[in-house]
Amino acid sequence: MKILVSNDDGYLATGINVLTEALEAIAEVVVVAPDRNRSAASNSLTLSSPLRVTQTGENRYSVNGTPSDCVHLALTGFLDYEPDLVVSGINHGANLGDDVIYSGTVAAAMEGRFLGWPTIAVSLVGRKLTHFDTAARVACDLVKKLESSMLEPDIILNVNVPDVPFEELRGVRCARLGFRHKSEPIVRSSDPHGRTIYWVGPAGEGQDAGDGTDFHAIADGAASVTPLKVDLTRHDALPRLKDWLVS
Repeated sequence: MKILVSNDDGYLATGINVLTEALEAIAEVVVVAPDRNRSAASNSLTLSSPLRVTQTGENRYSVNGTPSDCVHLALTGFLDYEPDLVVSGINHGANLGDDVIYSGTVAAAMEGRFLGWPTIAVSLVGRKLTHFDTAARVACDLVKKLESSMLEPDIILNVNVPDVPFEELRGVRCARLGFRHKSEPIVRSSDPHGRTIYWVGPAGEGQDAGDGTDFHAIADGAASVTPLKVDLTRHDALPRLKDWLVS
């Protein structure tokens, strides 16, 4: 199996390097990742300036662009072969609930899915983030399952793993996305010249975080695996909208 690995924390991040080392034990791996931290880049593509690729090692490349740029570039002509799978991560922090809207890690996986490849996004949930090896083992197990039994072609697997030793992990659970409370207020500050600057406030805590959600699985010490799809249409509202437009 050949795997394309990317992320949003940059090619030097601990998460992507632990993941790559683990996957190399079971597959042929190439890394195409941002040259710096591009967290919360979402699905943005760079269209107004050229992308530059730097080889940083054998089968290792950094790109001066977003996570989506990296995957798009790799799958539409940069690589001289087609991988079998795209794996994004290990993200430094959670991608639970509505985090997936902003996440560059999830966006890299979505870009792979847009282009026709099966994809996995992997994130480690915690504060100090020590046990990247746990998330890597979960990712490898999922890759092996996909190799033997592929899922439907429109599914993106969003995986969150608690920051615990693998022996303490309380299983891997199928879960739906939960939902956060609204973000905390912006943080006002001043630059060295006394001008006001603003920081985006921290994400809200889980609001819809009950049994069956990704939030609940993580709180219970289990890894969560959520199947995502990209169709944002609210299909049940189409008949009502049609009537409303002609009324």
